[in-house]
Amino acid sequence: MYFKAMARSRGEKEDCYDKSTGLIKLLQVLSFLVVFVVGVVIGLATSAHINRHFGAQTEIYSFINHFSSKETPRQKGEPNCTVVQSCERVDCLSMEAFLEPKNLTHGMPDNELFWRASMVPAKKEYPYQRVPKVAFMFMTRGPLPLMPLWERFFQGHDKLFSVYVHVVPGYKLNASTTSPFFRRQIPSQPVSWGTITLIDAERRLLANALLDFSNECFVLLSESCIPVYNFPTVYKYLIGANYSFVESYDDPGRYGRGRYSRKMLPDIQLYQWRKGSQWFELRRTLATLIVSEVQYYTVFSKYCLPACYPDEHYMPTYFNMFHGSLNSNRTVTWVDWSLGGPHPATYGGDNITEDFIRSIRNNGALCQYNSEMTSICYLFARKFAPTALEPLLELASSVMEF
Repeated sequence: MYFKAMARSRGEKEDCYDKSTGLIKLLQVLSFLVVFVVGVVIGLATSAHINRHFGAQTEIYSFINHFSSKETPRQKGEPNCTVVQSCERVDCLSMEAFLEPKNLTHGMPDNELFWRASMVPAKKEYPYQRVPKVAFMFMTRGPLPLMPLWERFFQGHDKLFSVYVHVVPGYKLNASTTSPFFRRQIPSQPVSWGTITLIDAERRLLANALLDFSNECFVLLSESCIPVYNFPTVYKYLIGANYSFVESYDDPGRYGRGRYSRKMLPDIQLYQWRKGSQWFELRRTLATLIVSEVQYYTVFSKYCLPACYPDEHYMPTYFNMFHGSLNSNRTVTWVDWSLGGPHPATYGGDNITEDFIRSIRNNGALCQYNSEMTSICYLFARKFAPTALEPLLELASSVMEF
């Protein structure tokens, strides 16, 4: 009896243990399911919130774009690009901006500017209807007192010319919004007379003008220069010329060969040394060579020191050595050196007469133009004082025909 009771008691305990174990497993399964369901619910809720957030942001962004497009509609033919309004140096990646930069303000130092300006397309055909232009490059210490005369000269010919002005850093040229000189200042550096900095300024003007692929001719002028013919005559003369106009001649005296330094050997021989007027006109091929040339510019910067003046010798010598066949060896800017000394004669208001201007236009001499001889040798003249402006304006229509 005792053993039967013990066996029954042990069996009851085993049954109870089995039931307890099964209950625990069931609770574990239920707990797992609850955790799983809760996780799924949280995940779905989070996903819905994220979608709603980004959906709202997309709607806001689309609304802003839509609103902006209504405020500043893109004009027909305007480049389709995004420009940060506070940044003036953003270039729109378009053919128009590449071919003809409208904003002359940039942050390129000379080495970057000259590198960019020296690029020449290998493909000769233009992908647009190119109308060649003349770049008028003014180098001045400050104001342009004869600006009204030039504005009258340029009037009505907007698509055939470009203007570039190099002044002392910090000076702002006073020009009206309708003037061809408005916002045509290039980034400049200080310039000292008789030093290599004059060549630097010339190259800086050329490089900025070369960025406009339509510029074919490049004329260097000063604040004291005037045109002596009307624009159509000047344009036809320069665009139709087969050569550039850089004065280059051998002066055996102290102001020519006397300025040569033997330290320039072996790069430059004495017999190659030339002199000429600073006021040049270059065609695009030679202009590109000047901004990209390094070797002879370095020689001049080291050894052409006062009383050697780089602006009177660098281009005349360089072109004589390598590109004489592309140069006419004369200038198209008249100047009076009859008084002697380091500077030419200056003409004020009392000197301006009809006969005087006509004598510059046709001084009785002939010069070669392409393969023919012509009496039109000078297109521009200097030096004219600010007081010459009014009498020049009075003679402009009757004598200079503009």
